[in-house]
Amino acid sequence: MAVDSSPRAVVADDSHFMRSVISDILEEGGIDVVSMARNGREAVEAVEATEPDVVTMDVEMPEMNGIEATDRIMSTCPTPILMLSAHTDENADVTFQALEKGAVDFFRKPGGEVSMEMSRLQDQLVEIVTSVAAVDPTDSSDVASARTAGSDVAVDASAGPSSNESPGADSRAEPAVTYVDNPTVVVGSSTGGPTVVEQVLSDLPLAADLRVLVVQHMPSGFTGRFAERLDARSEYDVREAEDGARIGGGEALIAAGDYHMEVKSYRRGRLRVGLTQDPPVNNVRPAVDVTMQTAAETITDPLAGVILTGMGEDGAAGVRAIHAAGGYTVAQDEATSAVFGMPKRAIETGCVDGVAPINDVAAAILDAFEVT
Repeated sequence: MAVDSSPRAVVADDSHFMRSVISDILEEGGIDVVSMARNGREAVEAVEATEPDVVTMDVEMPEMNGIEATDRIMSTCPTPILMLSAHTDENADVTFQALEKGAVDFFRKPGGEVSMEMSRLQDQLVEIVTSVAAVDPTDSSDVASARTAGSDVAVDASAGPSSNESPGADSRAEPAVTYVDNPTVVVGSSTGGPTVVEQVLSDLPLAADLRVLVVQHMPSGFTGRFAERLDARSEYDVREAEDGARIGGGEALIAAGDYHMEVKSYRRGRLRVGLTQDPPVNNVRPAVDVTMQTAAETITDPLAGVILTGMGEDGAAGVRAIHAAGGYTVAQDEATSAVFGMPKRAIETGCVDGVAPINDVAAAILDAFEVT
């Protein structure tokens, strides 16, 4: 997409009404809708014909569904895709499959009185479509290469040796690694985040005995399924946060959609969270800042904060709080971030200790907690 030009979009939905509503919202928000499609097959053809900057893709469509269409588009004409998903358990599962196929993010389609709901969500939809349109789909689809190439983690010397230390580092594999007692890490992400959060958690060994809190900007109805997926792909016991939930080492909580997750108490290596529906912070709920700031205020043992891909500035204040409390902070680098908004804002605070490609984020966390 050219720098000062309006994003060009293809809107795919099997409902004529929804195609019209979504297209009108995008056009009013300065996004040029160049084509509309009734099903996945037409979406693939429209992308090939118009080469848009972004596609909004319904999940359930006749002839070819959103997953198949996403897979085809990413294979033949890589284009940033935003999934539009209804609030059902089945659609939540399918939506995560689409993210695995290469979709950048998803947006929950409203239920009930659709026209009224979509009007209320207009600004959010325009913002996320614009953000997704700025993603380089070539880099996203080749993220493994970007991760491998980006082995030069910029880590503060006080955090210990980096994961890419040369030849002599092989000797570190021989003795058992020892970690500090009772470490906690808070991870925040937004646009493009689900798959990278999954990678970070899957790279964290149970031996580190971490307490993990994850705040992913995600609507209600999806965070439970997200927690289940992470639980299946990680050595940690991962579940969706409930009010009053407690965790110790080897456990992780995912902030529930539409609720802020606050760290309410901490004692002897166990923390307790509370869920609130206080007003959105940074226009989002759950907000990374809320969890990071309350963690910094409450946790008395080693603490780290991680900011991954996402739009906006959520997490910047949280990083300041963790840094001020003596904790360690890491931000994902620009090359491997789908959207370098949140990491950039965090880095600009001057309170980020390490900047790492996504493949090295887990290693940077572990280095911070390793006993040297």
